[in-house]
Amino acid sequence: MRYLTIALAKGRTAKDSILLLEKAGLNCDDLKKDSRKLIFEDDINKIRYIFVKPADVPIYVEYGSADIGIVGKDVLLEERCRLYEPLDLGFGICSMAVAGPVSTEFDYKKTYRIATKFPNIASDYFSAKGMDVSIIKLSGSVELAPIIGLSDLIVDIVETGTTLKENGLDVKEKILDISTRLVVNKVSMKLDDKRIIDIIERLEKLVFGGGI
Repeated sequence: MRYLTIALAKGRTAKDSILLLEKAGLNCDDLKKDSRKLIFEDDINKIRYIFVKPADVPIYVEYGSADIGIVGKDVLLEERCRLYEPLDLGFGICSMAVAGPVSTEFDYKKTYRIATKFPNIASDYFSAKGMDVSIIKLSGSVELAPIIGLSDLIVDIVETGTTLKENGLDVKEKILDISTRLVVNKVSMKLDDKRIIDIIERLEKLVFGGGI
């Protein structure tokens, strides 16, 4: 029996992902240890876990280096990979929004410079509104961009809104709601459909049965 590889996103959803998999009956003991390892193997159940940056999860899954992935919907929309997305796992809930200085009025008729870590999502949103904007891609704290004049507005993930408020910014318009999703490689689904479907069904019972 070959190993099934599950790609987990580092960062804010990692603990919730591990907890959910553990509740679904998978052995996650090694994942909870304080370690710098990036690959963990469950030899008994033939499952391999890998930790990667969130933006890389769908890429690993699309190209078959991982069979299954757990990652936010924001990443899936931005990376546009060809995957099966069978389940909304219901955690890591936040939203993608247009934000900017409190004093700035958001007007569909105006031209803006937009700083964001999500250029594809931002471009699609403003194009759908028929707005003329310039997208500036950043990798760090996009909240800084309108403060120092690099951009007029930002498109970013908003959880509590505290960071925006502390920097004199507020939400102008919500783009979409975001949560963590389960994704599956299309070829893997054909090769190991029974094992993968079993994992999906276990997780589904937890999500819809209120077991998370």
